[in-house]
Amino acid sequence: MPGAAPLFWVLGALLVQARLMANLLDGMVAIGRGVASPVGELFNEVPDRVSDTAVLVGLGVAAGAVWLGLAAALAAMATAYVRTTARAAGAPSDFGGPMAKQHRMAVVTAMALWCAVIPPSWRGDAWTPWVVLVVITLGALLTAWLRLSRAAATLRAKA
Repeated sequence: MPGAAPLFWVLGALLVQARLMANLLDGMVAIGRGVASPVGELFNEVPDRVSDTAVLVGLGVAAGAVWLGLAAALAAMATAYVRTTARAAGAPSDFGGPMAKQHRMAVVTAMALWCAVIPPSWRGDAWTPWVVLVVITLGALLTAWLRLSRAAATLRAKA
């Protein structure tokens, strides 16, 4: 259904945003009701990694480069891995970086809306998702490195 592609891009953008809202609201509700727990954090983080992987690998399929979607997903996981490992070592949680989760999903949402609105003859069929995946991969790797550097500096200062 080539004519349905714009609808699927819009649907993808809406689902990415719905996922972010659900992720935000569940934590706010738990904290607001006073029922937040370490188990809740576990069940918040693991589905985030699954969701990131599904979005980024799906984008790799759209780009005709599944390997690039996998690379972006691994880079995204690296940002969370560094954050949680640093926290376990005694550093504060670091959600910053040029390509943290909210930034990755904002880029994906903007690209999906772009692909829904701009005719394929203007944007090409696969290069837009391909470029976005490269930007996400490199940005997430930079984010992981910056988080690691900040955590190392904090831990050294504590020693």
